Amino acid sequence: MTFADLNLNTPLLNALDELGITTPTTIQRNVFSVVMSGKDVCGIAQTGTGKTFAYLLPCLRQWTFSKDKIKSPQIFILVPTRELVAQVVENIKLLTPYMNLIAVGVYGGVNINTQQIEVMKGVDVLVATPGRFYDLAMNGAFKTKTIKKLVIDEVDEMLNLGFRTQLKNILDFLPPKRQNLMFSATITEDVEALIETYFNNPVRVEAAPTGTPLENILQTGYEVPNFYTKANLLELLLTEDETMTKVLVFAATKQLADQLYEQLEPKFPGTVGVIHSNKEQNHRFNTVKQFKEGVYRFIIATDIVARGIDVAEVSHVINFDVPDVPENYIHRIGRTGRADKKGIAITFITEKEKPLLAAIETLMKYEVPVSPLPADLTISDELTEDEKPKIFMKTDAIKPKKKDDAGPAFHEKSAKNSKVNFIVRHKDRMMKKYGKPIKRAPKKK
Repeated sequence: MTFADLNLNTPLLNALDELGITTPTTIQRNVFSVVMSGKDVCGIAQTGTGKTFAYLLPCLRQWTFSKDKIKSPQIFILVPTRELVAQVVENIKLLTPYMNLIAVGVYGGVNINTQQIEVMKGVDVLVATPGRFYDLAMNGAFKTKTIKKLVIDEVDEMLNLGFRTQLKNILDFLPPKRQNLMFSATITEDVEALIETYFNNPVRVEAAPTGTPLENILQTGYEVPNFYTKANLLELLLTEDETMTKVLVFAATKQLADQLYEQLEPKFPGTVGVIHSNKEQNHRFNTVKQFKEGVYRFIIATDIVARGIDVAEVSHVINFDVPDVPENYIHRIGRTGRADKKGIAITFITEKEKPLLAAIETLMKYEVPVSPLPADLTISDELTEDEKPKIFMKTDAIKPKKKDDAGPAFHEKSAKNSKVNFIVRHKDRMMKKYGKPIKRAPKKK
C-alpha cells in the first residue's frame, strides 16, 4: 500500500511526494481509516514508527478552511515537552506547503505575552504543553469551543512529568463534543484510567506490542565497573568506530550529563553538545539544530528532553546509564533505526545496574547480548562521590527522659539569693548589739 491508496487530498499527496515518502508505516496505515471515521483512537506504537504523521495526516485531511477573520483552533495537539512542540509544528509545516493553514506552537519557559499575541492573530492547529495551553486559555487568547479534534501525544511521559492535574483540567475545560486521539509507546494503569474517564469507546490500534524490541536495531551491552571507565569506553568507541556519525548518548541525570560533557569535550572539541532541562531554550534548540546539520557528532541528553529529538539517521544510541524505568529504554533505542533503516544501541552496565537491565529484558522478552570489553580500554579506579562506599557509624542516641523521671522545673537557690526579707524592730536590733535594750532619745519639742 502507498499513500496514494489512502483517502488523502492532492495538497497532502504533493507534500508527501516532495518529501520522498510513498509508503505508510504500519501505525499510519492502521490508524488512518479509524480517525477518518470519527471514532476515538488509542494508538500504541513504539518510538520511530511514525506516530506523528499517523495522527497528522487524517486530521489535516479533515481540516476545513475557516472564513473567520481571526481563526480559532480546530485541532489541538497536546505534548509533554518544548522540543516535541517544535518537532510537531515542523512536521505540520512539511505537510502543508499547499494548504492555507496556520500552525502555532506554545510552551513554557518563554514570555507568555509574545505567544499570546501570536495566538490571538489566528490559529488553525495549536500545539502546546499542558501548562502553557491552560494559561493562555484562561487569559482568553483563543476560543476553545471550536476545537474538534484533541490529540494527546506521549501521554505516559506527560503523567510521569507531573501533568496529571493540568491534563484533567484541560480535558474538563474542552468542549465535550470532540474526537479524542491518544498516541503513546506504552500504556500504563494511569493512562488506562484516563482513557476510561474521558474517551468514548476508543478503538485500539497497535503497531507492535509494548516492549517489543525493534527488529532493525542491533542491541549490545558492556559490563563496566564505574563512571570513569564508562567515559573511557565511550571515548574509545567514538575514536575507533568511524560508523558513529550521529550518536545520541543518554545520561541518567542532568549532573551526570554535564559531568560527562566536561570529560569528553576536550577530547572532541566542537563536536559534542549537551542538553537537559536546566539549559536555556535557545541553547537546546541550537544544540539539536547543530546535531541535525552534522556540526555535532554526538550529543548528551537526559530522557525528558530526548522525547522531542527527531533526527534522521541517528547511527547509534548509547545508554551511558541504564534507565530505571524499563519503558524509557524502548523510547531511547527507538531514536535510531528509524524509517526501516538499521540502527545500533549500546548499553553500559555496572554491577548496580544489572537489576535494572533485567527488568528491561523482562519487558522486551529479549536478552541483550554482552560483548567483551576492548583489550585497549583503560579501566579506571577513580570513583565519583556517588560511587564511593558510604561509611555509616553507629552512635548511641541520647534517650529522652520519661515524664515520670522528669523533676520540677526549678533548682536550689544560692546562699545569697536564699535570704528572706523580714522586719527587725529597733529594740531587738539594739538588744543583739549591746546586750541590753537602749531606748531612743526623746524627740525635741
